[in-house]
Amino acid sequence: MKSYLIGLIGSGIGASLSPALHETEAAQLGLRYVYRLLDIDVLQRDVGELLEETRLLGYDGLNITHPCKQAVIPHLDELSDEASRLGAVNTVLFRDGRTIGHNTDRTGFAASFSQGLPGAPMDRIVQLGAGGAGAAVADALLGLGAGCLTIVDPKPGRAEALVERLGDPRAHSSDQPDLANADGLVNTTPVGMAHNPGLPLPVARLRPRLWVADIVYRPLETELLKQARALGCRTLDGGGMAVLQAAHALRLFTGRTPDHGRMLAQLKELAYL
Repeated sequence: MKSYLIGLIGSGIGASLSPALHETEAAQLGLRYVYRLLDIDVLQRDVGELLEETRLLGYDGLNITHPCKQAVIPHLDELSDEASRLGAVNTVLFRDGRTIGHNTDRTGFAASFSQGLPGAPMDRIVQLGAGGAGAAVADALLGLGAGCLTIVDPKPGRAEALVERLGDPRAHSSDQPDLANADGLVNTTPVGMAHNPGLPLPVARLRPRLWVADIVYRPLETELLKQARALGCRTLDGGGMAVLQAAHALRLFTGRTPDHGRMLAQLKELAYL
C-alpha cells in the first residue's frame, strides 16, 4: 500500500486542523497518510530551508499557509498556471526531484461562496487583505461576477500590487474600507484566527444589509462573523473554503477523490472540540 508523508509550512499553525482533516479522510480512502506541522517560528527556519529539508526527507508534498504563500515561489522549480497567475502557492508537489507549486485556494473559496451565499449581491465588494490567500479570493470574486472589488491592505503597496497582477478594471485598491455602499465584505487577513484574535475593522462600519465572509476557520465563528450575525448580516465562515481547498490538495497529493461532505462534517466536529 502506498504511503504519503505531507507537511504544512506556516507561522502560528499549532491550532491547525489540517493534520486531522487530511489524515481522517485519507484513512477513509484506505490510504496510509501522515501529515506534520512545520512551524517556521518554532523551527526557526524559513520556508526555503524547510522546502529543501522536506524534499531530502522524502516528503510527497506540502501545504503552504500564512505568511509563506508568496515567499515560497522563488524556491520552486515550476508553477501551475493558476499559481503563476495569482502569484501565490498553497500546495507543493514533489515529483521526480522537482518542486511544483499549485493554488487550491481560489477554487475552494469560489465553491464555498456559491454554496454558502447563493444569490448574494455582487455589485460592490470590499476585501480586506492582499496576501497569498487574498490574491486567490480576489480572483475568485471577479470570476463569480463582482462588479467592483475594492482591496484594502495595511502593508503599503500590497493592495496596489495585487490589483495590477489581477489586471481587471473591476479591481481597485484603497487605503480604507468604505462600506457605505458595499454589498459585501470579505476578510482574508489572519485577524480573527486563534493565535491572532480580534476584529479586522471597527464593528461600527458594518450594516445589516451587508453580507460578510471570513476565510478564517479556527474558530469557525470569528469575532467579525459574530458581530455581523448580531446585526442581521448574512455570513459565510471559512469552513467551506478550508475543506474544499484541502480536498483539492489531497487529490493532487494522492490521485484519489475525497468526499467533500464527509470532510466538512469532520471539520465542524473538530472545530468545536
